[in-house]
Amino acid sequence: MAFSERISRLKSSLIREILAAAQRPEVMSFAGGLPAEPMLPKVDWAELPASMGQYGMSEGEPALREAIAAEARALGIACEASQVLIVSGSQQTLDLVSKLFIDPGTEVLVEAPTYLAALQAFQLFGAECLAVAQEADGPQLDALRATLEQRKPAFAYLIPTFQNPSAVRYSEAKRDAVAALLDEFGVTLLEDEPYRELVFDQGSATPIVTRLKRASWIYTGTVSKTLLPGLRVGYLIASPDLFPYLLRLKQSADLHTNRIGQWQALQWLGSPQYRAHLAELRDFYRIRRDAMQAALTEHFSDLASWETPQGGLFFWLTLKQPLDTRTLLKQALAQDVVFMPGEPFFVDPDANPGYLRLNFSHVAPERLGEGLRRLAGVIREAIALEAA
Repeated sequence: MAFSERISRLKSSLIREILAAAQRPEVMSFAGGLPAEPMLPKVDWAELPASMGQYGMSEGEPALREAIAAEARALGIACEASQVLIVSGSQQTLDLVSKLFIDPGTEVLVEAPTYLAALQAFQLFGAECLAVAQEADGPQLDALRATLEQRKPAFAYLIPTFQNPSAVRYSEAKRDAVAALLDEFGVTLLEDEPYRELVFDQGSATPIVTRLKRASWIYTGTVSKTLLPGLRVGYLIASPDLFPYLLRLKQSADLHTNRIGQWQALQWLGSPQYRAHLAELRDFYRIRRDAMQAALTEHFSDLASWETPQGGLFFWLTLKQPLDTRTLLKQALAQDVVFMPGEPFFVDPDANPGYLRLNFSHVAPERLGEGLRRLAGVIREAIALEAA
């Protein structure tokens, strides 16, 4: 059977495979970015208009686009509702942007590490991903400048607020410097912010797109981490030169995002009940973050180093004795524990052993300690075997 040439680059999602293997109730999953089910809000469908069952506009529901534009302006993003496109989860933004920019061999700049489903999307279309290493407050600026001086990426894909997987939040200075470099070299920015609302301290930082003066940009977000992932409602906001092309690509992909999910998102966004829900969500996840920090200190202090995340859903661990954590999945699952190996978050996985991404939102605090104790045992056993 003759498939398109891009099928040779099609990779399965390790996260999705792990989640499928972790369906048994006894399995403690630290793997996916799953919101906590107790915090999924109770939704009311009673007032859903019958008209929402009809086809809709490709751009999305006008009232929802207005609401998102208003929220974006409050962050400092200069935009109108006419620049907002409702997508089927922000994952669709990655697909649309890939279709817009990437041919085989097109260069795309990413962080190291970066969101593995973004690598999957970009590489499917044939991108050559250029990785810039992260520091505690954002990318290494010298490395970023050197890359931009030597190469000409079609766009830069950045996750500056509680980055997935590293949980890094760019400092204000790094955001300014990155924006200045993208302006200087004329590189389009794709800024992905699914975790912005999940913040546990008083710090905040405006998006990088608010600091751009010349470069084109796309800003994308979602309600999957704050409302219901099953709604599959996200959005992108694009500079006027890019928006018409993204709209046409959306039309050809699926006509429009499901209107029933859009209607439900509109009942929440910007409302007092949404603000109250976000406050409860932050308090709930802060407790789980603190519980994992305590359990990691107990079970992993001799095995790994990490920074306590100030937001988002993940801890990012660096093993003190690196080994390929992908080889540990079978042994961990035998102990009814699953986690996300760190290697697939790098452009060159084999050259970056020794990292784990652990989600703290999904497992109840009373089970966290036991799960991490078992995982630490698996790692200790693997290190001992390698040393033998």
